Amino acid sequence: MAAKTSRRSGRRPAAVTALALTVAATCPLVAVADTSSAADRSQTRQLEAVAEQALAAGVPGIVVRVDNGHGPVVSVVRQSSWNTPEHVLKAGDTFRMASNTKTVTAALVLQLVGEHRLRLDDTVEKWLPGVVPNGGNITLRMLLNHTSGIAESAFTARSLNLMTGHDTSKPTAEEVLALGTDLPPVGAPGEKWSYSNPGYVALGLVLEKVTGRSFADLVQQRVAGPLGMRDTYVATSAAPRRGTAPLAHGYEPDAAHLRPIAEPLGLPEDWGFVGPADDEHVDTTAIDQSWGRSAAAIVSTSADWARFDKALMSGGLFPKRLLAEMRTTVPSDGPDHSYGLGVDEYRSPCGTVWGHDGALPGYRSDNYTDESGRRTISVLSTTHFGLVVSPEASAAEQKVIDAAICTMFGKPLPTS
Repeated sequence: MAAKTSRRSGRRPAAVTALALTVAATCPLVAVADTSSAADRSQTRQLEAVAEQALAAGVPGIVVRVDNGHGPVVSVVRQSSWNTPEHVLKAGDTFRMASNTKTVTAALVLQLVGEHRLRLDDTVEKWLPGVVPNGGNITLRMLLNHTSGIAESAFTARSLNLMTGHDTSKPTAEEVLALGTDLPPVGAPGEKWSYSNPGYVALGLVLEKVTGRSFADLVQQRVAGPLGMRDTYVATSAAPRRGTAPLAHGYEPDAAHLRPIAEPLGLPEDWGFVGPADDEHVDTTAIDQSWGRSAAAIVSTSADWARFDKALMSGGLFPKRLLAEMRTTVPSDGPDHSYGLGVDEYRSPCGTVWGHDGALPGYRSDNYTDESGRRTISVLSTTHFGLVVSPEASAAEQKVIDAAICTMFGKPLPTS
């Protein structure tokens, strides 16, 4: 589980400095639906242009999907030529959705609330006695909206070793949760918003305790199966699930280009990811990231995720009164963002959208929908730390996200 970064708000840890990545020639692989008007075609061309700018800034590959709710779906795919020998990126490829998993976890919790098997104000102690310090004062609502005070664990030694592939063990959910609860709390329960992957691992344990089923089974039986999300599953290893769409290959900068991150954290000079070297990058596809569990382990496609977002925001997964609870927010990541119960409210230049972002080594995902659920966008990239170390790549990716949202709303793309 990669640490939550403030990429969208333009803020990043002071320790992270600029790094220009080598820019490779691009291999444009595009699948674009015919659109119904000259204005639509113009917006599609602009969407293609900003995707190409992301590649020029150092993003290895990017998939963009836009559904405006009334016309053909627009898909744009761009990929740098240096990584095409390993895998030719396609619009229907699966991606590790990372923290987008949290929205599914929240939906499962709200389903059980709707069935009167859970209450949002239940304490963690009620369901996981003795597992979480101060659990008697932490509610499920606090876990869902990141106000529990449980610390983020992404930069603990074990998390870093798991994330980079140096630790190939299979930690239990309890062990992953302890990576956060063993740290001092970041605040009193309910005091402030502070992103916590371990908090969502705790929610997964609650779901399993209440239902007697694994998190993977719950996702399949309650979400993926009913919605026809055939290429969506909870990863249990690095290997793609048989019978699903191919897994996109993920890439991160090599150790030399990760030094702006490694040095401030006191990590060795040669700290980096395990995997085959490729043009100043490392292919991270074979690193097992399933330890993210109910915080970050779902694999899916842009089309499958659109099905989920549409069902979620239209009230198709749980009672609409609980959708109102989900969209009750607290201030979070910068002035343009607030956080509800497993969903991010983003006030984009072209309108307010709901969804989530996610980041794991080699994978970045941003999925959003309008309030009705009729219109959706996905921007999936084949790097994460490449965005952290390069402000240029980060800004270019954000431009793609905003362009996709504006295209979804049928509004002019931002000029800056």
